[in-house]
Amino acid sequence: MMLEEKLESLKEILKSLGNVLIAYSGGVDSTFLAKVAFDVLGKNTLAVTISSEIHPRWESEEAEELAREIGIRHENVVADALSIPGISDNPPNRCYYCKSDILSKLKEIARERGLEHVIEGTNFDDLSDHRPGMRAVAEQGVRSPLKEAKLTKADIRALSKRLGLPTWNKPSLACLASRFPYGIRITSENLTVVDEAETFLRELGFHQLRVRHHDDIARIEVTEDDMEKLFQNREQIVERLKKLGYRYVTVDLQGYRTGSMNEVLA
Repeated sequence: MMLEEKLESLKEILKSLGNVLIAYSGGVDSTFLAKVAFDVLGKNTLAVTISSEIHPRWESEEAEELAREIGIRHENVVADALSIPGISDNPPNRCYYCKSDILSKLKEIARERGLEHVIEGTNFDDLSDHRPGMRAVAEQGVRSPLKEAKLTKADIRALSKRLGLPTWNKPSLACLASRFPYGIRITSENLTVVDEAETFLRELGFHQLRVRHHDDIARIEVTEDDMEKLFQNREQIVERLKKLGYRYVTVDLQGYRTGSMNEVLA
């Protein structure tokens, strides 16, 4: 299916829904979905961002700014993710418990606002990764229009650029819980450590990155293009991350990749 056909398919799906609440993170996928939904349905759209300690602290602010640029109505809801049973223990299906709770909240907000449908930004490429949250999406009856229209991440970036969205080349986002090996307990304290470590690296000019938290070991993932810059800044990176509590600061020579914590599940 050609790119234009996929876009038209997406618009038809949205048009058939009539009104929607969008699970909105401000990332590449949900911003594109919010923009197209707003273009198709106008005031019959609402973007809702869930903020909690498992999300980087700058994420909700950026989402609010992007929603304002699009023109879509936007609400921010604060949640206590670590209080959800099954999250802090960090099992391989952690995302299922988290997604179930979030989608339940969003469905309740949708009912209160008189909106009939909740939609979210799973894309067609996500089918190839370990995504237990998809089970929650199916159980809750939430729609995934990007996936239904067979739009891949590359498609979404290309169309976002055409629409003038600043997110077209935005790094891929994932909640901070994804930085922890399955079975390692997630706490507010170690989430803060990871958040501060990644914030420091972003301030140095790194964009697509992860700091994976292996107890007292930090495993840094950056793109291949950024490897040289990482070593150029080696001393201050080591100094800063050790001050945050890491005993060892390491670099993953395989580089950044989506879902590296899922490799143990193979």
